[in-house]
Amino acid sequence: MSSHTPLFLLLLALLSLSAPVLSQQNVTVPCPLNFTILQQFDPGSKRPQMNQNMECQYILQGLRLVDSHYLQLTGNFLPPPNASDSCWSAYQTLADQFVAGFDIRSTCGFDTSWISQGCMNITTKAQFEDLVGQTALRDVVSNCNQSLENNSPCAACTTSLSSLSATYLTGESIGNVSGCTAYPSIYAAAFANPYGPTDHGNAKCFFQLDFTTASSGKKTRTLILIVLVACGFGLLVLIGGIWFSWHKYEDYIFNKRRKAANDRIESGLGNALESISGSTTLVKFTFEEISKATKNFSRDNIIGRGGYGNVYKGTLADGSEVALKRFKNCSAAGDANFAHEVEVIASVRHVNLVALRGYCTATTHLVGHQRIIVCDLMKNGSLHDHLFGTFENKLSWPIRQRIALGTARGLAYLHDGAQPSIIHRDIKANNILLDEDFEAKVADFGLAKFTPEGMTHLSTRVAGTMGYLAPEYALYGQLTEKSDVYSFGVVMLELLSGKKALHVNNDEQPSLVTDWAWSMVREGKALDVIEDMPEKGPPEVLEKYVLVAVLCSHPQLYARPTMDQVVKMLETDLSVPSIPERPIPLVAEIDDIERYSSSGSIQLSSTGGFQTYTFESSLPRDHKGDGESSGSTTEGR
Repeated sequence: MSSHTPLFLLLLALLSLSAPVLSQQNVTVPCPLNFTILQQFDPGSKRPQMNQNMECQYILQGLRLVDSHYLQLTGNFLPPPNASDSCWSAYQTLADQFVAGFDIRSTCGFDTSWISQGCMNITTKAQFEDLVGQTALRDVVSNCNQSLENNSPCAACTTSLSSLSATYLTGESIGNVSGCTAYPSIYAAAFANPYGPTDHGNAKCFFQLDFTTASSGKKTRTLILIVLVACGFGLLVLIGGIWFSWHKYEDYIFNKRRKAANDRIESGLGNALESISGSTTLVKFTFEEISKATKNFSRDNIIGRGGYGNVYKGTLADGSEVALKRFKNCSAAGDANFAHEVEVIASVRHVNLVALRGYCTATTHLVGHQRIIVCDLMKNGSLHDHLFGTFENKLSWPIRQRIALGTARGLAYLHDGAQPSIIHRDIKANNILLDEDFEAKVADFGLAKFTPEGMTHLSTRVAGTMGYLAPEYALYGQLTEKSDVYSFGVVMLELLSGKKALHVNNDEQPSLVTDWAWSMVREGKALDVIEDMPEKGPPEVLEKYVLVAVLCSHPQLYARPTMDQVVKMLETDLSVPSIPERPIPLVAEIDDIERYSSSGSIQLSSTGGFQTYTFESSLPRDHKGDGESSGSTTEGR
């Protein structure tokens, strides 16, 4: 026994030395983030009233500003993992000063660890710069190295950031706090602009924090404004009288148009609540009926796959063929809201919208809770199938023109004719379906919120597909009807050019079709956007369609037309307004591409701030690119 005593004592000594080290790994350390810098954005008593979702959005963007300040000081994007809890506590203390009783983590759905987890395991400035490369960073600096108080400089800057995210930050993000879409803004606010992240213009542009302050400069501007208003009061009264008369006239025209639009709704109802009072023919199917229609969800009946689940072809008991979208990862808790929304959607009828026939919510012992919607089956599949799928024959110009017009009319109806109005949020070639006469049918409107990523805390999650997302929506979650207009412009460019929204150009470089088309228009080569096709139309008509598509996909929100204006431009002799200048496209170097994959493939993705969409392209020599969207092929059929 005594011969083993020295060894025993040695083991005890080693254990006593290692124990503090092991315990220190789990010790919570003070938060290194300085949340007090957000106090300067407090508008005091003029703080606007916000609902829960808007509060979460401001909290999220405020955290990203603080991360940018931390990056500027330390060269690190994120605090250490053992500071996660203390950082949330510090942020909660600040939040309590402005919104009493608002628990950040539980209310907004943030996990504690997310504050220390980001994009692609990038934690330092050096890692980010090494991944992106100097060429891309120079482009960002050239667009962002100026005052960003006004819309135009800000749009130029954020457009380059959106391109940066789509081209280089192609991996996965953890959580929805500081993901791959947020990293460019966090970096640019810290290093690409001389004023830093706490500048009010930068806070507004990079992080959409638009709180005003009571600074002396602001007071001076307010005093000047008061004097000007007082001096021009008489003029304003006169203008106000004219405006009032014109406004009444506009109301008359608007109400007349809205009435005509409502008359086209088959249910003939005036608002969403009335639309669910038994006026729809929506059927609530049993799970047994759905299972029988799809042959027990046979793999042979799958016609589409996506992040939300699968789409199946099925045949109902009456012999009619339908498409059934089966959502995954559902719970019974949201069924009442789901049923209500589905009823509202079913009441919105238009010749260019896919008709919703029914739905199913059920819980089974073997497969758990189910949510399924049933739509008409489109014989000609999706626009994506014809442009980039297995169809060998190219669409003729008359058919493409019909598809463009039909899609525009369907979206215009969603925005201006439906009550309440509906923003689609995920317009893409997969969601433009074609019936036996190649009439365009917009699918999946109103359903984006029921994808797994969008079931909770909706405003802090971006639903959509990279390449089609408007920059302001992809970067900040700022959603308006103009977001759909941007996506429509991208689809229209795909329809005209045969190029994918995200494709590989002649130089084997990843490119956005919007940037390429703009370069053609800028050089006076609008017709070069049009691919060879049967029965090509008159040059002046083709050029007009190209200009409309480029205007719709303009990165600056204010420059885009409404969908109602788009329909008028496409249907009538109404001319296309001049297209405002836009930033020079971001171009990746082939060396940067090769760094991502030695197998000759590149993944282009966006987290939209909170979720990931991945595209795998084979880097073909052909300039069109022929990669398949791994999460959206024939989605929505």
